[in-house]
Amino acid sequence: MAWSYIVLLSALLGVSWCAEDWTFPPGFKFGAASASYQVEGGWNASDKGESIWDRFTHTRPQNIADGSNGDVACDSYNLWQTDIDNMKALGLHFYRFSISSFWPRLLPSGFPNYTSEDGKRYYNDLIDGLLKEGIEPMVTLYHWDLPQTLQDLGGWTNPLIADWFADYARVAYSLFGDRVKLWLTINEPLIMCDYPFNSGLLAPGIFSPDHGTYLCNRHVLLAHAKAYRLYDEEFRDQCNGEVSIANHLLWYEAWTEDDEEIAELARQNMGGRYSHAIYSEEGGWPSSIEKVMEENSKKKGYCKSLLPAFTSDEIELIKGTYDYYALNYYTSRLVRPAKEGEELTVYPIGDIPDLKAKTGTRPEWTATNSSFIYVAPEGIRKQLVWLKKTYGDMKVAITENGAPDLGGLNDQGRIDYYREHLKQVLLAIKEDGINVTHYTAWTLMDNFEWAEGYSSKFGLYEVNFTDPLRTRTPRDSAAYYANIIKNNGLKADS
Repeated sequence: MAWSYIVLLSALLGVSWCAEDWTFPPGFKFGAASASYQVEGGWNASDKGESIWDRFTHTRPQNIADGSNGDVACDSYNLWQTDIDNMKALGLHFYRFSISSFWPRLLPSGFPNYTSEDGKRYYNDLIDGLLKEGIEPMVTLYHWDLPQTLQDLGGWTNPLIADWFADYARVAYSLFGDRVKLWLTINEPLIMCDYPFNSGLLAPGIFSPDHGTYLCNRHVLLAHAKAYRLYDEEFRDQCNGEVSIANHLLWYEAWTEDDEEIAELARQNMGGRYSHAIYSEEGGWPSSIEKVMEENSKKKGYCKSLLPAFTSDEIELIKGTYDYYALNYYTSRLVRPAKEGEELTVYPIGDIPDLKAKTGTRPEWTATNSSFIYVAPEGIRKQLVWLKKTYGDMKVAITENGAPDLGGLNDQGRIDYYREHLKQVLLAIKEDGINVTHYTAWTLMDNFEWAEGYSSKFGLYEVNFTDPLRTRTPRDSAAYYANIIKNNGLKADS
């Protein structure tokens, strides 16, 4: 019997769950996550092709806080068994990792004309090693490291990329689908489309806020849909897996009672632009965002909207291409209309220029060493409730959640972050009847954190990046998380 049904039945019968019972539903799964470029290293090992992050960090080290790169990173390309041993010590039920480096690592040209034997061997060893220890692989096909060969052809602004991605997905499903049952097509299209093209500060380093952002948005949804349909048609019967896309959502909260309308518009601009086409009954873009973009485009002098329209066939292709909703949540923002002449920062890290909206934080939201992440645990529950209200009942996997610090083994701040967010997840399950099935800590170990390099630490395990052996040491949060997994819940007094 589904847990959400039990909650609903209990409510109808007047039975309430005990507020001190901070246990998760039977079968709830806890995991941890990483991403290929951030941990693997081996950037030029064997016949691996160059990715856009290889090119970006080598040619623009000034764009990285400490001038570093992912050439070696955690050296998980060689130390994958050590990583598995650490996962076993935590008691993880699953490990989310990406084989998007497998795109250039397995298909060095970016196309399926040639497959690397060493690339296949690496991911087979990792998957088989996980399964041997009873740890389920959750595999992301694309976590931002596009083959440079495809970027040279326009990357995510080229409409042909949807077919290129489907070709790549077929190779992945064929090689690993017999053992991998949880798939994510693309990680955080918001961050790979909106922030790079609005700022030029992340790979591929192209500034194109009017066109690049929205072309990327459109093509990501089509690529995801084609990869999903391919799985449905050719692999689901024999492999019996599940496929989704991982969306990064901030919870946008009205600054004052009068700001609810723009807060909802902000939610549609972030969540809706990357979810509505997939999860809504009607498909396509959110109507409120279509209207705003049409008005903005006219004001900028364009003859048609910068938000590229979907054809009726494309709407049907994309609609319903999910088996669960994959949510990455880190933080929240207040939102209000900008005042006349008020300067707006870059979306999505800061304000929302397309909506003429200003964002901010509450005083009680604790700052972290990342200017982006403030600790706002209530936001994860509000976001889950919004998803249910907007798109209906569905299975939800939290595929990233975590907080950074500056390092050290005593990371009480991270423990507090996990505890308070997990409490909110439990409230969403038990009081709101939301079917959350997975929780994923970001991240298993310190890694290359994109523009922040190695200056920001998210890991349950500390990694010594000055040691050629890349020694991993468990933090206090590792013991805390292991205890949560062991007990399938939080202590009543925590």
